[in-house]
Amino acid sequence: MSKEKQRREALLYHAKPQPGKIKIVPTKPYSTQRDLALAYSPGVAEPCLEIEKNKDDVYKYTAKGNIVAVISNGTAVLGLGNIGPEASKPVMEGKSLLFKIFADIDGIDIELDTTDVEQFIQTVKTIAPTFGGINLEDIKAPEAFEIERRLKEELDIPVMHDDQHGTAIISAAALLNALEIADKKMEDVKIVVSGAGAAAVSCTRLYKSFGARAENIVMLDSKGVIRKDRENLSLEKEEFATDRKIDTLEEAMKDSDVFIGLSIADIVTPEMLNSMAENPIVFAMANPNPEIEYNLAMDTREDIIMATGRSDHPNQVNNVLGFPFIFRGALDVRATKINEEMKMAAVRALADLTREPVPEQVNIAYDTTRLTFGRDYIIPKPFDPRLITHVPPAVARAAMESGVARLPIQDWDRYEEELYQRSGNDNKVVRLLHNRAKVNPKRIVFAEAELLDVMKAAQIVHDEGIATPILLGHKPTIEKLKDELEFDAEVPIIDPRSDEFSEMRTKYALKLWELRKRKGETKYSARVNMGKRNYFGAMMLKEGDADGMISGYSRSYPKVLRPVFEVLGRAKNVKNASTVNIMITDRGPLFLADTSINIDPNAEELAEIAQMTANVAQTFGFNPVMALLSYANFGSSSHPNAQKVKEAVRILHERNPDLVVDGEIQTDFALDPEMSSKNFPFSKISGKKVNTLVFPNLESANITYKLLKGLNNADSIGPIMVGLTRAAHILQLGASVDEMVNMAAVAAIDAQEREKRRKAKMQGE
Repeated sequence: MSKEKQRREALLYHAKPQPGKIKIVPTKPYSTQRDLALAYSPGVAEPCLEIEKNKDDVYKYTAKGNIVAVISNGTAVLGLGNIGPEASKPVMEGKSLLFKIFADIDGIDIELDTTDVEQFIQTVKTIAPTFGGINLEDIKAPEAFEIERRLKEELDIPVMHDDQHGTAIISAAALLNALEIADKKMEDVKIVVSGAGAAAVSCTRLYKSFGARAENIVMLDSKGVIRKDRENLSLEKEEFATDRKIDTLEEAMKDSDVFIGLSIADIVTPEMLNSMAENPIVFAMANPNPEIEYNLAMDTREDIIMATGRSDHPNQVNNVLGFPFIFRGALDVRATKINEEMKMAAVRALADLTREPVPEQVNIAYDTTRLTFGRDYIIPKPFDPRLITHVPPAVARAAMESGVARLPIQDWDRYEEELYQRSGNDNKVVRLLHNRAKVNPKRIVFAEAELLDVMKAAQIVHDEGIATPILLGHKPTIEKLKDELEFDAEVPIIDPRSDEFSEMRTKYALKLWELRKRKGETKYSARVNMGKRNYFGAMMLKEGDADGMISGYSRSYPKVLRPVFEVLGRAKNVKNASTVNIMITDRGPLFLADTSINIDPNAEELAEIAQMTANVAQTFGFNPVMALLSYANFGSSSHPNAQKVKEAVRILHERNPDLVVDGEIQTDFALDPEMSSKNFPFSKISGKKVNTLVFPNLESANITYKLLKGLNNADSIGPIMVGLTRAAHILQLGASVDEMVNMAAVAAIDAQEREKRRKAKMQGE
């Protein structure tokens, strides 16, 4: 993607469909006059009076306890510098977004038009009663040190400058683990720190808290090594000035054990790396380009343990691993500050989490067989769902033990369950989907590439590295659309009707005739069909000329389904193909089946649909907890419609006793663990959070998923086709660009899984 194209897309993202990235939504009913009278006058007077009597009741009656102010003056925006308060607002909104999606904290961005330290401090102090915590952001050094120090002293709510402490906490956790792998001790290693800004100072201070010795640390700024004999050093630089008679990075690196880069790109050479001690630890964290390029460093030293700030290499030092969860723990015990003990607890929690077995969901997201503690895995991945249940409790405990918690947690099991239910845990399906597809991009056919929205989706899929699109359709039309969209990448364009592809069309037609000559197909009809894009695209999959296919944006589902079925057919041992939709809801992802194909499946077919749906959930890293739905509950009706669901459950229990599935059960009981536990304690899903719903017929499934999508504005991924021989997926008529992008990622992952199974089978033979 060209820089200009990327620029326009970024501007459009922030401007449409409405400006900005966050909004305020009501949390209480407001539909009746009674609701409004309670929300405002006269009812609102009652909590006001209670808070007047006891100021701490503000946490009981208002949202204060879950609101963090993200405050900046825009003087040190990452990669942009001093751009001012208004220009920094998109960044602060982005930080607020991350607070919400990772830890369910409401972030409110505030941009202050002042560079005066005292005015900044007094302004924040004046507005502090509104907030449960203060996240300082993108404030230049040395002012940032004084602002944070004063606010921590003068306010009674958590305050943290994330630019300093976020990087410090994440990198310290990575460093503890790297030292263990290198068989070295913190108190013994020689550390070189390139950079002397807020992050570098905070990192080095935290390393000292874990045992690093001042005499073993060399810090450099733009002028070279910070030595005690240098004049006009700031207090922070004086703290890390060395007695060693060295001046350059090259001299400092000799025999060092650890390099911490928080400076500029490409300042470390292979020669410097080779001069370091055995098993060197290199954290090159300059963004977007590190102090030494990752592949160059890895090629230079086989024994290196390396981390960067980039997501496309192992061991990303990413602040999102820290700040949402640190504030979550601090807010949940109403801590008066974020102290050293809390930061160190976060470090240990992150380091310890890395050494535990990694959930399959994380392995799937990063397309690895098994992430294990080692040189390429010294810090958790941002998609790890365990972060919210590991880091906040550690921070909360440290706050309690250090005496800054005003609301100690009494029931830790209940607290962990509350954390797990936070929205930040389950709503990562789309990010997981795209990330996994990118690991091993596949060739995906877009069978309707003459249409603008389809081309937009194909462009995003290409530019994001999700897949390699193959565009089917009238070539001049596609080329014109590409020019309009500035989609200048060289991707295959195939017109099944053109003379250019007549040889391919003839070969495919013969294959189709051979496949279906006893099912009414003639050589003539096969040639005609191969001029149709859905037949042609499906045959590309069958012949291995493509890995996956999406179609159906402009045609009804049955019209697209027929050629796909005729060319590809059902997989071995599958009687009926079916479809699954993943609904992204406030309670987490819900897998719904069968939403598009089987009109009225019998018990045997329903059991097969349920089993294939369970496989889909597992493919996406979720342990299926399944309810087979009905209008009846466990034998309350003898009608055949209820009895077939009951029989399907019996079949599933018999064939797969380890599968967590039960029914027949009504939807409200299935989705409410407390109701199911109270009324049906004998059930396999009693008290469990159901994430997979299998419907008794197509009518109920299709209506439900479209109702969820339309009324609740729930995102939908699907319909995901299961039970075919290849990775072909049919869109709903008029699917959005985002839905097509998601389905292309699904097709890529489907193709990846099939490739893995083929390789495993070949190795087994």
